[in-house]
Amino acid sequence: MLKSIKQDWLSNIRGDVLAGLVVALALIPEAIAFSIIAGVDPKVGLYASFCIAVVIAFVGGRPGMISAATGAMALLMVTLVRDHGLEYLLAATLLTGVIQIIFGYLKLGSLMRFVSRSVVTGFVNALAILIFMAQLPELNPSTPGVTWHVYAMTAAGLGIIYLFPYITRKIPSPLVTIIVLTGVAMYLGLDIRTVGDMGELPDTLPVFLWPDVPLNFETLAIIFPYALSLAVVGLLESLMTATIVDDLTDTSSDKNRECKGQGVANIASGLLGGMAGCAMIGQSVINVKSGGRTRLSCFIAGFVLLLMVVFLDDWVSQIPMAALVAVMIMVSIGTFSWSSITNLKEHPLSTNIVMVMTVIVVVFTHNLAFGVLAGVLLASLFFANKVSHFMLVTSEINDDGSLRTYKVIGQVFFSSADKFTNSFDFKEAVDKIIIDLTHAHFWDITSVSALDKVVIKFRREGTEVELIGLNEASATIVDRFAVHDKPEAVDGLMGH
Repeated sequence: MLKSIKQDWLSNIRGDVLAGLVVALALIPEAIAFSIIAGVDPKVGLYASFCIAVVIAFVGGRPGMISAATGAMALLMVTLVRDHGLEYLLAATLLTGVIQIIFGYLKLGSLMRFVSRSVVTGFVNALAILIFMAQLPELNPSTPGVTWHVYAMTAAGLGIIYLFPYITRKIPSPLVTIIVLTGVAMYLGLDIRTVGDMGELPDTLPVFLWPDVPLNFETLAIIFPYALSLAVVGLLESLMTATIVDDLTDTSSDKNRECKGQGVANIASGLLGGMAGCAMIGQSVINVKSGGRTRLSCFIAGFVLLLMVVFLDDWVSQIPMAALVAVMIMVSIGTFSWSSITNLKEHPLSTNIVMVMTVIVVVFTHNLAFGVLAGVLLASLFFANKVSHFMLVTSEINDDGSLRTYKVIGQVFFSSADKFTNSFDFKEAVDKIIIDLTHAHFWDITSVSALDKVVIKFRREGTEVELIGLNEASATIVDRFAVHDKPEAVDGLMGH
C-alpha cells in the first residue's frame, strides 16, 4: 500500500508540482471559455475544472492525465442550458457520472480497441472545427461590443501565442496572451466585452448543491439524452487521451478504472455546482511535456486553479473576450490534424471515407458520439468487406471423374457467405463431393447456414457429401447450429 502511494504520488514531486502549476495557469482561460460556450457562468466551468482535476487524481486510472471542463462536453450542453437552465445541467451532470460508473463496471473501456485510427482522426478534426465555429459569434460585427478593437486584439493575441514560445516555454503563451491583452484593455479603457459581462466569477469556495429540479420521469426524459451523450463523448475523449499519454510515457493504464473515475469526478462536480468534464488532450500533453508523471500533478493543477480564481477574481473578470477567442482559435488550430489532409492522397480510400464521414456527421449534428458511432460502423463494414475477399474455394477431380474435392481457404462469415455458396457446381455429375475445410474458419450463423445450403443442394442432386478438416472452433458452431446432419431438420427444409 505504502509502496503504491509512493509510486503514484511521491516518485516525482518536483516535476509534478512544476507541471501542475503550469497546467493550472493554462486551465483558467480554457475553463472560462468552455463555460461561455455552454452558456453558463464562468464559475460553473472553473468549479468543474477544480473539482474534476482533484477527484480524478485520486480515483482515475491514468496517472499524469489532466481532466477538467472541456470543449467537447460544453458543446453538448448548449441546447440543454438554453432550453431548461443551469439546474437541469447539474442534474444531467450527476446522471452522466452514474452512467460512466456503470460503463466502467461493464468494462466498456476495453471497447476502445474497436475505434480505428481514422475514427480518432475524424473525432479530433471535428472537435477542432466545432470549437472554431463556437468563436464566430464573438467576431460577428452585429454582436454588441464587437468593434475593430476586437479583431485587432484577437490578431495580437494569436501573435503572442505563437511567437512567445520563441522567448521562453516556461510560461504558457495563452496565459501571457490573456495577461497582456487584459492589461492593454484596462490601460486604454476599451469598451469591449469582458468575462465579467458573461457572468459573476466565484469569490468563495464551492459548496454542496443539490440540483433544484423535480425528481420525476419528466425530468429524467429531459436530461437522459444529454447525460448519455455526455457520458459517451466524455469517455471517448478520456480513453483516447489516456492512450496518447500511455504512448508518451511508455506506461499502461487501467481504462475501466478511468471510466469509473470519470463518473465519480462528474458526480462530485455536479454536487459542487460544476458542469460535466473529461480528460483534456492538450492539457495532458502540456503536463507530460512539463515533467508531470504521477497523480500529484493533476491534484496540484486543480488545487492551484481554485486558489487563483477565488482570490484573484477581480482581475479575472477584466479579461477581454477577444483574448479568450484567440486562445480558443489556437486550441482549434492545434487540435486539428493537418497531416490528415495531406494523407488523403496516400491513405486507402476506405480510411479517408471513414475519417471524412466522422467529421461530417459530428459537424452537422454537433454530437461527437454520433460521429464516432458512424465512423466505427463504416470502418467495420469496410473491414468485413475487405476480409471477405480473402476467402477462396478451389477444386480438383479424380481420374475417373467420380470424386471432386473442394478446398476452402479463408474466413467464412456473413460477408463472404454468398461467395462461398456460389463457388460450388451443383449440377456436375459426380458420385461424391469432399469439402476440405482444413484452412477455413466459420464465424457465425450465416456461414453455418451457407454450409447447410451447399451440403443439402448436393444431396438433392443425389451426390454424397463429406466434410473434412473442420477446426475445433468451427466444428463447435457447426455442430450446434447446422442442420445438414440432422435428418428431421433436413426433411423439413427439403419439404419446402
